Amino acid sequence: MSSINSPSTNTMSHEAFTAAVDQGTTSSRFLIFDPTGTPRASHQVEFPQIYPHSGWIEHDPYDILNSVRLCMDKATEKFINMGYKVEDIKALGITNQRETTVVWDTVTGKPLYNAIVWPDTRTKKLVHELRKADGANRLHELSGLPLSTYPSSVKLLWLLRHVPRVRKASEEGRLAFGTVDSWLLYNLTGGVGRGVHVTDPSNASRTMFMNIHTLEYDDYLIDWFGVGKVKLPRIVASSDPDAYGLITDGPLAGLRISGCLGDQSAALVGQCAFKPGMAKNTYGTGCFLLYNTGSKPVLSKNGLLTTVAYTFKGVKGHECVYALEGSIAVAGSAVKFLRDNLGLIKQSDEVGELAAKVEDSGGVVFVTAFSGLFAPYWIDDCRGTIFGITQFTRKEHIARATIEATCFQTKAILDAMEKDSGTALHALAVDGGMSNSDVCMQLQADIMGIGVDRPAMRETTALGAAIAAGFAVGLWKNVEELSMINKDCRSTFSPRTDEASRERGFELWARAVKKAEGWIDADEGAESDAEVP
Repeated sequence: MSSINSPSTNTMSHEAFTAAVDQGTTSSRFLIFDPTGTPRASHQVEFPQIYPHSGWIEHDPYDILNSVRLCMDKATEKFINMGYKVEDIKALGITNQRETTVVWDTVTGKPLYNAIVWPDTRTKKLVHELRKADGANRLHELSGLPLSTYPSSVKLLWLLRHVPRVRKASEEGRLAFGTVDSWLLYNLTGGVGRGVHVTDPSNASRTMFMNIHTLEYDDYLIDWFGVGKVKLPRIVASSDPDAYGLITDGPLAGLRISGCLGDQSAALVGQCAFKPGMAKNTYGTGCFLLYNTGSKPVLSKNGLLTTVAYTFKGVKGHECVYALEGSIAVAGSAVKFLRDNLGLIKQSDEVGELAAKVEDSGGVVFVTAFSGLFAPYWIDDCRGTIFGITQFTRKEHIARATIEATCFQTKAILDAMEKDSGTALHALAVDGGMSNSDVCMQLQADIMGIGVDRPAMRETTALGAAIAAGFAVGLWKNVEELSMINKDCRSTFSPRTDEASRERGFELWARAVKKAEGWIDADEGAESDAEVP
């Protein structure tokens, strides 16, 4: 494959290109793909993270929007400078960080508070209260999600309780809610008076407002959370030629947006994991393992989430596909912690080099529960804890234990998926920043005991959004036509450990998780009852 931003000798200007906005937790990017799924032009911009209090994580909604617009402008400029035309781009999709909650005024179009980001834990006290409320036992059955600090519902409820201007806007019927996809779509298509207010099922299924069975907002859920006055985005198919509108400004003005997927669903599509039983794991700021369960939702009994993978309008057999998901709150952010907080490394990619210098972690176990543990544990009163340190311990051992933390949690999720599905996974497709490390991927294979399959082109999240958009405009008719997309130069990591050593390592991890539990008081780090300005 050719590298990003370089023309290919066999790429002709009359070929159909697809493009994608990939709006993530720490950065935004825009990529333009050729028909083989190879990126031809791209641009990436990081934006600030806001930490008002311990456990609180926010983004300025305008930072999100402006970073996306800048990426679109710069990548398109590169594309044109390579001799292509804007008209060569036939479809544009959007993929985004999920659960992150944005509220804005429908009259002014301006945000009423910073976006509350998906791993934010300010709602912990609220969640404990809600779990005791009448009817809470029905939430999982209807939404597919456990009641936790994770979904958008509790973030919106916190805003309504604690931010007077948000509450007032709701009472006056001018409060719009959306996840990041809705905020971007609203603004890219014109904003006040013009912009579309929509979302797709892969994002809506993360709000706890949508019925996982009907793919529509559920009256019981809306009433239970008390958000009946809030303007929610209309739910439309992930791949739709008409629902998402046209871009109104910039070099891509007039281009139709025809696809939208939450980032982890997009990565599943980008890995072409279209058959039930196929799975992928994305190693980003957090880590997310999705397992395709086909056309029917599987409600987990082992701590996993039931989610919509994608809905491709008009694609036979793929009108609605579900997945089981295991979410890990801290993955790449643990490496960033070693770099920025502890100063053990200067560049993130050094963590693999350090880990490779030792044969094992020297008995060190790092439970990276900076904001509690997500799937399959759902423990919100544990915190990041390092066990097993001795005078022998060096930074190399801590680096290796940091990588192993993500790998052990992935194994725990994989075990839960096998119990829920009744089927053992034989290989795991991977992508995301940490997957660039051979050391990390070999450790993952060793800890799981199955092969790890890594594509050479790892921008699978953006590729998935581009594929969704391409289906909508007829670039492909069925998933079989994508059989050769992103298949060149894949790497496979096979386990080098025996079952006994894998079990010993995982037992040590499980002991550490148990000891980290109950580290803080139930209400520590949660919101106060005070209103915020």
